[in-house]
Parts: sequence; C-alpha cells; structure tokens
Amino acid sequence: MEALRSRIEREGQNLGRGILKIDSFLNHQIDAQLMEQIGEAIAAEFRAAQPTRVLTAEVSGLIPAAMTGKALGNIPVVYARKKKPITMKEPVYVENAPSHTKGENVSLMVSPEFLCAEDRVLIVDDFLATGRTIAALARIVQSSGATLVGIATVVEKTFEGGRDMLADWQVPIYAAATIVDMSDGRIQLA
Repeated sequence: MEALRSRIEREGQNLGRGILKIDSFLNHQIDAQLMEQIGEAIAAEFRAAQPTRVLTAEVSGLIPAAMTGKALGNIPVVYARKKKPITMKEPVYVENAPSHTKGENVSLMVSPEFLCAEDRVLIVDDFLATGRTIAALARIVQSSGATLVGIATVVEKTFEGGRDMLADWQVPIYAAATIVDMSDGRIQLA
C-alpha cells in the first residue's frame, strides 16, 4: 500500500532492537484517513472469506481493526483486553503473549459472549513481528470453536519470523506494508 509505505519512509523511526516508531499516524496519534484506506485494503483481501467478526488486541490494533470491520459491512470488532474489567464475567478465554514494546508478558482476554463457535474470525493487528501476540489471538479463536479465516496487519517485519511462526494456522496472511530489514538504523521496505 503506497500511502502507508510513504508515511513509514517519511515519519517512521528505527529505535533499535527491531522497534519501529510510527506514533505520528498509528500507535499514538491516528491518521483516520490512512487507517480507513488500510481497513479497505484488508477488507478487499478477505471479503471472499466472509468473516463475521474481526479480532484484535488492545490498544494499537483497535483502529485498523475497526476500519476493517466497517469496510466489511460493519461486522463486529472484538478486542482482547489486557486487564479484566469488573463487567467481564467468568469464564473468559485467556492467553498470554510477550509484548515487544513493553518487554513483559501480557494476558489477552475475550468474553465468550462476543466470540462463539459460529463465527468466522479475521485477526487484524498493528504489527506482525514475532507472531506471538497474533498466535495468542488465534488460540483464543480456537478455544471458542470459531473458524479463523485470516490474519492481517498494518506492518510486517519479516526479519522477526512471525509469518513462519503462524504457518501452522494455515490461513492467508496479509500485510499492508512489509519491512525486510532494520539493521544499522535503516528501515528497508519490501
């Protein structure tokens, strides 16, 4: 997606250790028009799979997931919570995943009232790096009995191996932009 690639080239910052800062349009401040374009691109890739729900992890996956849900005909968007609110009744689906930017493990929780066996789920997140957060979301889908129909991300960092790690799920994986190298302070797009 050319608009996203241009923004990464112009505003992305390589913070080292594989961390890409794109806070000016996704991870802190949102460019709604760009996110809408990304949602439409993801929807175009997965429309034929007929997803009935979009699943993401809070917080940075919420906007691209919401825009994807809207572009797919306003299908529900569910996000895995990192802290259990008092309004979330037991039992819940829970999986753990390491946070690349926080440097610690986080729990991801989804209420069974918003994810059921009849659902066809498209996972949408901001980054595909190691794949561990997305794999945790996929395990939540599996626990619910729903069908995982695909995985989409705004940015994939191929050098971290996430796509290979997710291969066992045997679903299509789409990235709106792909970064192949971040060594020596560079940000090299595919």
